[in-house]
Amino acid sequence: MSIDDIAIAAGIAKGGVYHHFSSKQSIFEVVLDRVQAELASQLNSRLAANKGPRTPETIAMNTYAYLKAASEPGLRRLILIDGPVVMGLQRWREMDDRHFFEAIHSGLVAIMGPKASRKQIDSAARLVTGAIMEAALATGASENPVAVARVYCATLRSMLYGLQKDS
Repeated sequence: MSIDDIAIAAGIAKGGVYHHFSSKQSIFEVVLDRVQAELASQLNSRLAANKGPRTPETIAMNTYAYLKAASEPGLRRLILIDGPVVMGLQRWREMDDRHFFEAIHSGLVAIMGPKASRKQIDSAARLVTGAIMEAALATGASENPVAVARVYCATLRSMLYGLQKDS
């Protein structure tokens, strides 16, 4: 899609597009950021609706909901295929962190319990976030994303149970 196409679709002059955005990439980044923010909001609402404590099961189920939603055809291309390519993997990861890291971190605080050190929780959150990002990339590249998401989430669930505090 060209800047001209974007201007026509928005009903404004091409100069109006450039007034707000320096390039097609900056438009792409704003769109992706808004989509990620909306998806994060939906997932956070889903977590808030669950009245019980965070468990490996609830985090794995929320991850599956993310992977499944991100696998919808329009979102799949935007989030999982074009996002890492257009923005570069590092910037894509930073955007993903901005929207999803805190939910993962707070879930791990609940799972790992009060005896876990801040360093342990922080490093576990980085590892789990990385695992989810890799699952997202694999899901996006798959011809059967829902099946791939199920496999990754089952593995993630096992990992999270391994981090769970002793009861």
